[in-house]
Amino acid sequence: MKEKVQAVLDKVRPALMADGGDVELVDVTDGVVKVRLRGACAGCPMSQMTLKAGIERAVREALPEIKSVESV
Repeated sequence: MKEKVQAVLDKVRPALMADGGDVELVDVTDGVVKVRLRGACAGCPMSQMTLKAGIERAVREALPEIKSVESV
């Protein structure tokens, strides 16, 4: 499952990098993906919107078995 999630994150990564950010996969447990936002995303006030509306949406569209994406 980690490999599938990582593949989706790799597709989202260029958009984050365009704004100076990045995302790192930390763990996948019981349908919950844990990620760490890095770079400009780490301190951005819009990071929760990026996490939920961008990253979580992309992961759940590709992998419906994922329940949520959380930042750690």
